[in-house]
Amino acid sequence: MKRRLEKAALYARVSTKDGRQDTENQLIQLREYCANQGWEIAGEYVDHETGGTSKRLRFQQMFVDASRRKFDLVLVWALDRLTREGVAETFEYIKRLTTHGVQFVSFREEHFRTTGPAGELMIAVAAWIAEQERVRRSERAKAAIMKLRREGRTEHLGRPRKVVDHTRAQRLRAEGWSLGKIAAELGVSTMMVYRRLNPQPKTDAKEGLGGKGRSGA
Repeated sequence: MKRRLEKAALYARVSTKDGRQDTENQLIQLREYCANQGWEIAGEYVDHETGGTSKRLRFQQMFVDASRRKFDLVLVWALDRLTREGVAETFEYIKRLTTHGVQFVSFREEHFRTTGPAGELMIAVAAWIAEQERVRRSERAKAAIMKLRREGRTEHLGRPRKVVDHTRAQRLRAEGWSLGKIAAELGVSTMMVYRRLNPQPKTDAKEGLGGKGRSGA
């Protein structure tokens, strides 16, 4: 006999911190939905971060708590609130939840849920879609490489060099953001952010190559 769902975790997300978007609009509807379903709200996880990365504090905490079975299901307002990383990643997160015995429900999209009689079918279809997406990405990448090689443009095969937005990085740092959090927001490495915010002074090449040794002679 299936265990009755009783405890729900609410996940809400907006991309900005400037007040132009508000997670409360999502949460009001999710709370009301839980009340109608007779579900106790075990926790609310809210991020003001881009959905293009999984490096979101409350998002990661939600999965930790899911592994500890602190709730029976995760409820989101819409699928893109969970993530905007792509089809494969989206369903990988849903698979992670179900592996922990936690169900997934999208408030706005009735077909995106693992509860009810169609739950197992949804997971099977999701796994197939994710696999097809991975195959398509691989095929697109191979086709792009072959095209560049045919055109003799092999110089484009290297990984593009990322640039740190210095002004934005400075602003976020002034707001108290950690280097790691800034790096995730800008899509670069933490070291790149550190170097951009802490430029090293240029030193005399001759001095660096042995000036010290000569002075002691």
